[in-house]
Amino acid sequence: MTAPRPVLWRCAGRELRLGPPPGALPLLMGIVNATPDSFSDGGHYAAPDAAVAHALRLVEDGADIIDIGGESTRPGAEPVSAPTELERVLPVVSELCRRSPVLVSVDTSKAVVARACLEAGAQIINDVTALRGDPDLADLVQSHDCGLVLMHMRGTPKTMQRDPVYGDVVREVRDFLDERLRWIEQRGVPRERVAIDPGIGFGKTHSHNLSLIRRLAELADLGRPLALGVSRKGLIGTLLGKRAVHDRLHGTVAAALAGYLRGAHILRVHDVRAVRDALVVARAVETAHDPA
Repeated sequence: MTAPRPVLWRCAGRELRLGPPPGALPLLMGIVNATPDSFSDGGHYAAPDAAVAHALRLVEDGADIIDIGGESTRPGAEPVSAPTELERVLPVVSELCRRSPVLVSVDTSKAVVARACLEAGAQIINDVTALRGDPDLADLVQSHDCGLVLMHMRGTPKTMQRDPVYGDVVREVRDFLDERLRWIEQRGVPRERVAIDPGIGFGKTHSHNLSLIRRLAELADLGRPLALGVSRKGLIGTLLGKRAVHDRLHGTVAAALAGYLRGAHILRVHDVRAVRDALVVARAVETAHDPA
C-alpha cells in the first residue's frame, strides 16, 4: 500500500490535478436524480425544469461536477429502457450545459444514452457496471475525449443485496477495479481519463462498506482518482438508528470526512454546501501550524 498521491484526471479537454488530503479538497459531485423513484429525494426532480434548477443550486453551493441520472440504482430497482432514460436526462443535460460551465457527468450504463448526452455537452460518464452492462459503451468512450468513472458492483441493482459474501472485500474490490482499468486501457482509453469508485452500498453489507471506507487508501496504489459515494446511504441510517433518508445529513457529513481523510479525490453527495463547509474546516485543522 502506498500513501495517496496527486493524480491527473482528463475530462473533455480539462486537466484536473487532484491532490491528496489534507492539502487539497476533493471535488464535490452533486447528485441530480431525474427519476420518479429515487431513494434519496422521492422524485422531486423528475421534471426537467426542477432538475436543472436543483443542479444550478448545487453549483452555487460549490459543486465541481453535476452527476445526472435517469435510472434508479437503489437496491431492488428495476431497469428502465434507453428511450425512457434519455427522455429523463437529455433535456437536463442540454439545458445545464447551456446555462453553466460546470462539469456535467451522466450516470448511465447505456451507450445510446451516453452518446446523446456527450453530444449535448456532458464531459463524464459514470457507469455503475464498470462498462460491463453495454459492450458498445467502451468504444463510445474511446472515441470521445470524456472522463470515465468505473464502479464496483456485485450483481445488478435488483440483485446486489442478496447475501453478498467476500473473503477480503477491500482486496477483491481492488482486484476488480485493477482488472477493469487494464481492460479499458486495452480498448484504447488512457488511464488518465478514468476514475474508480469502490461502490459503497452496491452489493456489500454494512460491515463491507465500513471496511472499504476505513481502508480506502489501499486503493490508492492503482494511481487513479478515488471517487466515493456515501451520501444518505442505508449504512448511515442503520448506524444512527434512523431509517428516514431526510435524517441522514449529519451522518453523511461524517462519512464524507472519513473518506476525505483517507484519500478520496471525489465525493458524490446530495448536500453539497454542508459537506463543503465541513471539508474546509477539516482541512484548516489538518494543515494548521503551531505558532513558533
